[in-house]
Amino acid sequence: MLSLVRTPPIDPPPAAFNLAAYVLRHAQALRDKIALVVVGSDDAPLTYQSLEQAVLGTAAGLLRKGLKQGDRVFLQLGNTADFPIAYLGAIAAGILPVPLSAELTKPEVDAVAAIVRPAATLIADGLAAAPVRQIPVAELRSFRTLPPADYQLGDPDRPAYIIFTSGTSGKPQAVVHAHRAIWARRMMYDGWYGLRQSDRVLHAGAFNWSFTLGTGLLDPWSVGATALIPAAELPHSALPQALAEHKITIFAAAPGVYRRQLKGTLPALPELRHGLAAGEPLDPTLRDRWRKAAGCDLHEAFGMSECSTFVSGAPARAAPEGAMGYPQAGRTIAVIGADGPVAHGETGTLAVYRGDPGLMLGYLDAPEATAARYQGEWFLTGDQVRMAPDGALTYAGRNDDMMNAGGFRVSPIEVETALLSHPEITEAEACAVRVRRDLRVIAAFYVASDVIEEEALRDFLASRLARYKCPRILQRCDSLPRGSNNKLLRRLLRDEWEAEYGQA
Repeated sequence: MLSLVRTPPIDPPPAAFNLAAYVLRHAQALRDKIALVVVGSDDAPLTYQSLEQAVLGTAAGLLRKGLKQGDRVFLQLGNTADFPIAYLGAIAAGILPVPLSAELTKPEVDAVAAIVRPAATLIADGLAAAPVRQIPVAELRSFRTLPPADYQLGDPDRPAYIIFTSGTSGKPQAVVHAHRAIWARRMMYDGWYGLRQSDRVLHAGAFNWSFTLGTGLLDPWSVGATALIPAAELPHSALPQALAEHKITIFAAAPGVYRRQLKGTLPALPELRHGLAAGEPLDPTLRDRWRKAAGCDLHEAFGMSECSTFVSGAPARAAPEGAMGYPQAGRTIAVIGADGPVAHGETGTLAVYRGDPGLMLGYLDAPEATAARYQGEWFLTGDQVRMAPDGALTYAGRNDDMMNAGGFRVSPIEVETALLSHPEITEAEACAVRVRRDLRVIAAFYVASDVIEEEALRDFLASRLARYKCPRILQRCDSLPRGSNNKLLRRLLRDEWEAEYGQA
């Protein structure tokens, strides 16, 4: 049997559609229900009525500023209510928001600005700004009480927003998604979340991360549930108590966050039905430890910036031990080799049918890079998997050298470029190394013409890379391994380091 799962597709969205209107479709019926709580913040909770008013007022304000449909705007707003309000406000008006991490340095912001060419940036105080018109957060908040704009309805296949992902070239790639992307997320409600209108969902990630934005905010609001997000200043050590105090029913986070919670003793969590994990592979032992400590299961999902999550375990169908889950109902998934789908049990590249409604429109202004991701009717993820006869998928690693840092994919070339900008460094190589059985970190190896103090090198990299991209391990070498074609052998360096320093 071939590693191919075809399920009946979901019904298409309405011909006149808007992502923000879909997300807030319950706002009038649930006017007084709490929609958003930023835990650890002084901000008052937002009801559905106040959320929709703020979104549509923001849409009106952006249009008054001269922005028009199709314009692109950067969102640099941190973990505050300003972020989702601006995000949905832009989409409601037909403007394309581009979420950026608050940790990006000025060179990184300038680099992505050259790709996107934004018309403006909506920005909080103190963040590195692109060389375009700025709308400060104080002015942005003043828009909330304006007479509301109308939702700009249109073709569900038109662009709605842009997110960034690291490409194998070392340069960030701008991923363009359609309004229909939110409609496709309906397949996750039962296929991963077990989501109900009565749920109180706490996500522990940053707002700019697509995992947080979708799973933590947009999907709960789409069904009329309550979303809770920790403020940026809330330490991870405070999360267990927040889960208990706020009677959280679904908790979502990267595996590393669960790992940190298990370093202490969890309080009783009688309302918590299950946890959700994504962003990096979930170690089976971590899932087992969580079940024993929290008294509920932990369901993993696999996805990517180009297609969100499409393989997952769920309350109604938990993944077998060691597997990441099953293709969600409504998806068509295959494991592809050189000649098409491989047999069950064989390793190949995980692929999604090109007609999946959650799949990106393409990389911005990069048709060749977009076309390179397809093999016939299949979008190739670049991830290696095996499919069991029942459809369960087991992760087998990447077919390139991309690294994973706390759920964020990081290109080694981007880290190496920052290292090579140091005047003393002549060669550099970055890779993810396993420091424990369940933990990988970014390591950087370099050749330098003189001794560089480690603290000084860390400060140098911190001025050029976001914190999550900065190497945890720095090691000076006499030389770096290269192949016959002079290509850096990252995997050899990784294996040698793990053999000497890694722990089982």
